[in-house]
Formats: sequence, C-alpha cells, structure tokens
Amino acid sequence: MKTLYVTDLDGTLLNQAAKVSEYSTAVINRLVEKGMLFTYATARSLVSASVATKGLSTKIPVIAYNGAFIIKPDTGEVLHSVKFTAEEMKDARELIEKNGISPLVYSVIDGVERLSWDTSRENAGIRNYLSRRQGDKRLRPLQGSESLYDGEVFYFTCVGEREGLSPLYDTAKTDDRYVCHFQKELYQPEYFCEIMPARATKAQAIAKLKEIWGCDRIVSFGDAVNDIPMFRISDESYAVENAVEELKALATGIIASNEQDGVAKWLQENV
Repeated sequence: MKTLYVTDLDGTLLNQAAKVSEYSTAVINRLVEKGMLFTYATARSLVSASVATKGLSTKIPVIAYNGAFIIKPDTGEVLHSVKFTAEEMKDARELIEKNGISPLVYSVIDGVERLSWDTSRENAGIRNYLSRRQGDKRLRPLQGSESLYDGEVFYFTCVGEREGLSPLYDTAKTDDRYVCHFQKELYQPEYFCEIMPARATKAQAIAKLKEIWGCDRIVSFGDAVNDIPMFRISDESYAVENAVEELKALATGIIASNEQDGVAKWLQENV
C-alpha cells in the first residue's frame, strides 16, 4: 500500500530555533531518495517555509498557506490552489475593516504572488512580522488601502493584540465560507487571526495530494489544534510530546518532541 507521510512544520518538524535539525534533514532526505512519499503542511508561504527547511530535498512538495497551495519547490509548479471568490473577498474585507483592522493581504497579481499592506497602519506586530522577511520579493508596501485588495486574494493575516482581534475571530468563525485560525505566534508575543476560503485547509490539500500520488493511506504528525482536521483524515496520526492535549487525545500515539527529532526518529524506525 502506498502511504503519504505528512508533517506540520512549526512546533513539530521545526525545533525551537525554527529550523530542521541536521539529523532530521539527513533522515528525511535519505528516505525521500529511497521513495518515501512525504510532504509538509504549514501556514507559512513557500518562501518562509523554504528558509526554515533549508537543506531538505526540493523534491518534497509543499502544502503552504494552510492548504491554499500545493507547490513543487524544484520547479515552482502549482499542483493545486484555492482563492476567495469575489463575493467571499468582498465580505471578508468588510468584516476586517469593520473591526478597525488593517490586514496583510496575500494575493496573486498578474501571475505573481504578492504580500500587500498599508504602511500608514502598521502596528508593532506587523513590523515584527515584516522584519523577518526583508528582501522577500513578494512584499508590496502601499500608502493607503485603495490597491490593497488587487488581484486574486487567497489569504488574510491580521496581526495584533488578543483583545483587538477576538471580535473579528468570533464573527468570522461562524461563517461557513471561511476557515479562521486564531492563536499566539509561536516565537513572538503577538496574536494572529488568519482568514482563508473554507476550501483551503491542510486536510483538503493533503487529500488532494493523496489523490495526485495515488496513495492508499495517510500518516500525519502535528502539535497544535489546527492539526486536528489533518489527524481526522489520517489512517495513523502522531502527536509530538510538546503537542497540546486536545491533539494528543486524537493521536494514534505520542512521539518524541520537536526538540528531540520526534518525526525523523519515527520515520527512521517505521518507514
């Protein structure tokens, strides 16, 4: 039986330095060369994920933006993508602006992926976020919001304090046209509220890749509540030791933590 192995990145495959260790890199690359069907699913973009996973084989397809894209890093080929419809984008924009929030807007403009924001409404969280992406060719700073929503929009990221973002999340999560994640950033103090089309989920992207590769089974690894849908579609699922209790309760088993190369050690022993 053909098995698709899929792991979350932050808090699962990545260590506390937000990197894949040399050991994990060597194990995964060796198994991929031998034919293991492997991918990682992340809320990150391909650009951000590629920095964190430097050294991993570029033959590994990336499920990026929480499932909005499946991309082949070695060629740039997009295997699958999901974007807002015009109505979904319009209503999400109105909801965000009604709550007094200026978002980071991810879109495809003239075939090129862009990250747009209004520089006149930057907060400390947005500045922290952007400071880690200096030189990123996607960056599209704007003065004002007139062109903020150009192109085919597929993802909104709202950055700020918990109290300021909670009302947006409480409303957006009740609209079944959207998937909405609200959590504290793993490596920084700010909170993130992310809104994307309901069709853009890790679980749906994993199911699509399973179909593309003709796999029979899914084995997954994760650490956070946003990995629950991925676990539910998996034939086996493993939570790292540092995972939240809600995820551990659904897991087939518990493996070593992200700091102890839990995913790579499991793959080394079982694949």
